[in-house]
Amino acid sequence: MTDLVIRALDASDARLFDTLPDPLGAAEGHARTVHRPDWKRIALRDGKVVARGAWWGGPGDETPVNINWFDVAVGEEEAGAELLRTAPFQVELELNLPAGWRDDPVARPAAEARVRAAKAAGYDVLVERFMYRWTPAHGLPERPGRLTFRPEPDDSVFFEALKRIHSVTLDAHALRAIAEGGLDQAAQEELDFFHWCPSPREWWQLAHTPEGELAGIHIPAHNPGGPCIGFIGVVPEQRGRGYAYDLLAECTHFLAERGAEFIAGATDQGNFPMAAHFVKAGHPVVKERINFVPPTGS
Repeated sequence: MTDLVIRALDASDARLFDTLPDPLGAAEGHARTVHRPDWKRIALRDGKVVARGAWWGGPGDETPVNINWFDVAVGEEEAGAELLRTAPFQVELELNLPAGWRDDPVARPAAEARVRAAKAAGYDVLVERFMYRWTPAHGLPERPGRLTFRPEPDDSVFFEALKRIHSVTLDAHALRAIAEGGLDQAAQEELDFFHWCPSPREWWQLAHTPEGELAGIHIPAHNPGGPCIGFIGVVPEQRGRGYAYDLLAECTHFLAERGAEFIAGATDQGNFPMAAHFVKAGHPVVKERINFVPPTGS
């Protein structure tokens, strides 16, 4: 087998990125995604692209947030591993897959090859997630009317609410942050994400019971790809009442009332209650995602 050449692209040769087959439909999934040419890397063998990766960040980011497109040709898993291994940015990898990919005779081997390549590069699976997409054709979910919602300008109020929410959580990213730096880190990472989103700060809302007790928070948002359910969280002492559905329904209405033609959402596959709420609220699963974290020390 001839030597491998790995390099970044630029505006003059960015077209090379699109020469690799796309069995997982990544191009369609990234139709609205803006990738910088110089954050794309390819692996070439005999002048042919055998692996590719696209690192992504928001318009104002100086370094990538994640890798959200990663492909390897058949038999070229080590090339894909080397592409990841030698990259200047070691960030989380998102492998986006068709819904039900394990039952798809084309998608499954393609996905498993990419998983093997990522693991060979030292990446570990953090979590598998369901990806949702609501559109007006699915109808607006019924508002139960059990909670009252209001904005809150003080970030410290949200910070304390997030600490309470994450004190008992199923969310893998929150659990990782807690393991690294405690509840303060988990809450701060959420706040940093909310501020990073280009949507207005005034959209953040607290939810209270009729007795005036805090039930949780919901964050309607726009990320660089469009409208999304930024965050849904119920404080521990209010759980067991189905309030996450109330928050999700309100968040959906909030964005729809502001002209959203679609609303993206996601939850960990192991978070069965939240997954059920998405289905009930008319948010169908459109993709699945495997989140990997880079090698320890990266």
